[in-house]
Amino acid sequence: MRRGIVAFAAVLGLATAHAEAQDVPLVADLANHLVAITTGFTGTDVLLFGATDGPGDIVVVVRGPAKDEVVRRKGRFGPIWANAEAVTFRDVPSYYRVASNRPLQEFAPEMLLERRQIGVDTIRMSNVGETIPLDQAAAFREALLRLRTADNLYDQGVGDIALMSNRLFRTALHFPANVPTGTYMVEVYLFREGQITSAEIVPLNISKIGISAEIFDFAHGRFAFFYGLMAVLLAGGAGWVAGAVFRRV
Repeated sequence: MRRGIVAFAAVLGLATAHAEAQDVPLVADLANHLVAITTGFTGTDVLLFGATDGPGDIVVVVRGPAKDEVVRRKGRFGPIWANAEAVTFRDVPSYYRVASNRPLQEFAPEMLLERRQIGVDTIRMSNVGETIPLDQAAAFREALLRLRTADNLYDQGVGDIALMSNRLFRTALHFPANVPTGTYMVEVYLFREGQITSAEIVPLNISKIGISAEIFDFAHGRFAFFYGLMAVLLAGGAGWVAGAVFRRV
């Protein structure tokens, strides 16, 4: 434990020295730029650390790979429930997290937060296809945010960033077991007097490795058809064996 604290202090000292040498307001980096998902992956934390040239507020935004998302609402058709309506939102972050040293509303103007899409409520989601009423689109949007939050893929933490001596900062970025793979962008902002003084973007790669990666590539790559056929044959074979055993019994 003591060795880890000493190593962390040394890293922060190097970050401070780099900031002073380069005469830049903000320097930030990750302790690890690769999160490897193996068969036994249960989630992990990645340390982000940095230094500034003086007092200020720090905000960190982590965005996962964007993709189109379909949100469906169930309706009742007689005695059964089925999907009734659906809305497709374009370029939705698969993962989104905000961390700051204090509540955003205390130091950042609302218009600036909306322009930079800092905060879960500021994520821009445009629906694809037919035009729907604004209140209906808002309801589907809220449902999507609620589902992502329940899956621990969206989060807005307050007070997650620790400031030390008004120069050094650190925070632990949590990635759950169901985190999507891909290239993530970790945005670090330095706020002063209601404005962004400096910003940095640090990439982070999350990928599958080992046997789980090979199975995933086999199932979703060029051999997806054969994977599906194999699954059907195995299911059919298992059913036949179970039927034969029960007939004997």
